[in-house]
Amino acid sequence: MSSVMIYRKEAWYDLLSILRTPGFVIPSLAFPVVFYVFFGVLFNSGGASAYMLVTYGCFGIMGPAMFNFAMNIASDRAHGWLTLKRLSPMPVPAYLLAKFATALVFSLAIIVLLFSIAAVFAGVRLALTQWVLLAVVLLLGTLPFALIGLILGLTLSDKAAPAVVNLVYLPMALLSGLWLPINMLPSLLQQASWIWPSYHLSQVGLKVIGMDQGYALWLHLLALAISTVLLAIVACWSFKRLSQSR
Repeated sequence: MSSVMIYRKEAWYDLLSILRTPGFVIPSLAFPVVFYVFFGVLFNSGGASAYMLVTYGCFGIMGPAMFNFAMNIASDRAHGWLTLKRLSPMPVPAYLLAKFATALVFSLAIIVLLFSIAAVFAGVRLALTQWVLLAVVLLLGTLPFALIGLILGLTLSDKAAPAVVNLVYLPMALLSGLWLPINMLPSLLQQASWIWPSYHLSQVGLKVIGMDQGYALWLHLLALAISTVLLAIVACWSFKRLSQSR
């Protein structure tokens, strides 16, 4: 079997296994959509639907990436599947890229849902280039959160992983200004928001529609690049540590 076929099959079966898990699919798609419908459509009286489209879009793509990696890798470790896959001829990157491909599929589904609701029910009007660029930003922004999920999946038990992901995911979203505009947070929390990749991702997205805080684009891109590299280093270290412990 060719390498390309191995990667394709692993990606397809990973996606298929997730689609057969309603407990993952429904919350992943429903949470950002419900939040946006309530706060960006029904209770939006200040014309901030476009702003919330970006922030809830960031919130939406974070969840599937973190939960898919953390919970499933922790489960595969607990049940011996990860060890079996590492001992098999299948390349390890195929396993990881399959999960990232699944996260991208869910991110794309969330983006399509939010964009459709924003355009049809919230009256959001953007140029075609803005819609496309915003979608690309959100899809690429999935990577650092997938790495966070990978690190948690490699270090936590299958029982601890869901709780810890929530402890990371929800506070990060709040402190990054994804639920409330960042300028509504206390000044200390506004300054601390710079440590979160979700803050920088949202600011890049908001810059696409001209509603960011006004900092230079390169600062946010640099912060995202640094955080992604650091997370990748920690993930590699966690994987090597796991390999040495066997």
